[in-house]
Amino acid sequence: MNVITKQDIINGLADLGLQSDDEIEVHSSLSSFGYVDGGAETVISSLKEVIGENGSIFMPALRLSKELPLTDQDKELGITTKIKILPEDCDRSAMGIIADTFRHMPDTITNEGIFRISAWGKSANEVKDGLQYLIHNSGKALLLGVDIYKLTAMHYVEDLLPNDIKNAFPLSDEINKIYPPEKWFIEAGTFPVKSWYTIQNLAYEKGVIKNGVIGNSKVMFFTIWDVVGLYESELKNNPYKLYGLS
Repeated sequence: MNVITKQDIINGLADLGLQSDDEIEVHSSLSSFGYVDGGAETVISSLKEVIGENGSIFMPALRLSKELPLTDQDKELGITTKIKILPEDCDRSAMGIIADTFRHMPDTITNEGIFRISAWGKSANEVKDGLQYLIHNSGKALLLGVDIYKLTAMHYVEDLLPNDIKNAFPLSDEINKIYPPEKWFIEAGTFPVKSWYTIQNLAYEKGVIKNGVIGNSKVMFFTIWDVVGLYESELKNNPYKLYGLS
């Protein structure tokens, strides 16, 4: 078995361009690396060592389960996504073992609500506003074994979505009765186009995403606004085309 060590991860992060004092939004899949000696703690320790005490790490701490299997009744009702909203003290979530381990560390700060964020480092107290600080202060995104559909910062410009796109797939009273909104995150429909992949492709065309590999993990590294700003622009200028509605 090929064992991924802390030094392997540190070297890979350095090759990507991660530097001391960087402030980063991290999304990750531990299993994507292969076997990591020391597991999630090794990945977190590597990140902290590279950016140092004057850097900052932000990770998702959303109180959401993984997508749950749909029943025949769910499908008949038109449900396409079913996710449980987890309690405040949940141990594991859909954010992955690296993010969950990070959230439970004693020097990590986590804000409140369903769409929580955890943070460590120089600017950890800025987590009170979620990812706003990183988005507007040249923060960078590090995607370890995942793609743009894990980039929580993308949601921060979606107030620009036209209402008819926001409300394209309303939930029926029956769905809300079976799955109360305070306990479940439910979707009942899909758009013709996966809009965020369009943004990811645009970002590659503009050369703002750097790729790398650490172990078996395909890694993406970029300045958050370079990608989120593209999404904002498309939402302002071409929202219906972006979602395959024109």
